[in-house]
Amino acid sequence: MIRKKGKSLCIFSAKGGVGKTITTLNLAGIFEQIEKKVLIIDMDLSSGGITCALNRPFTSTIYNFVDDYNNNRYKDFQNYVTKYDDWIDLLPSPKDPRQASKIDSKYIEIALDKAIYHYDIVLIDTNHILNEHNLVVLDNVDDILFVMTNDPLDLKNMKSLLSIFRDLEKDNYKILLNNSCNPYKKYFSLFDMKNILKSEIHYTLSSEFFLKNIDNYVMNGKIITLEPKMPNVFAKDYATLMSIAGDMSLESEEENEEK
Repeated sequence: MIRKKGKSLCIFSAKGGVGKTITTLNLAGIFEQIEKKVLIIDMDLSSGGITCALNRPFTSTIYNFVDDYNNNRYKDFQNYVTKYDDWIDLLPSPKDPRQASKIDSKYIEIALDKAIYHYDIVLIDTNHILNEHNLVVLDNVDDILFVMTNDPLDLKNMKSLLSIFRDLEKDNYKILLNNSCNPYKKYFSLFDMKNILKSEIHYTLSSEFFLKNIDNYVMNGKIITLEPKMPNVFAKDYATLMSIAGDMSLESEEENEEK
């Protein structure tokens, strides 16, 4: 049976510390709720936030995929992923950050191409640096979700990033304002931020979604959106995440129907 081509989404930002990794995990949980098979690729090659947060033992990483592919040892993409549950798999970042420099970026594109024929949704978590690896990801994914906060430096950097995308005539992105990352930063109104960015802000996570015990979830390898109480306790933000997943799934179905 030929599997339908899935969709890829990169979660990116203009600076660190805006909640990309937790957002990626929360989206993975939402996609599981709507019965989509998900792969999370941890492209933070030097730090591996996703790998740490999911707290699962693993043997193979994206480095092993690249090394095997480069040396004609590659056989099956599934040999490199780690199972989180029945719906979510992980392609971990290298165990040793020194291996990151040994990953030829051309194999990142190959890994993405392999992944979208094994999964309904491929989520790629990155760091915020516009290096060669991340540029390859940004150039090859279907969609990009920019995560930002209500912070002057973040706003300045996001404005510059959007300018680059406009110059490149790339418009396959949407912006998520993450007020849950630091609920005490309320420097600008939504109206002001839109004017500064010269862009729509498509989704917003509220400050009520701020979790003081987030470290407990990380230590136990739990995904917040898979917790039974989540839809009721954080109904507004759960709906926002569901909206992001729904928009992406709808686009995927429409494209498959056209084909």
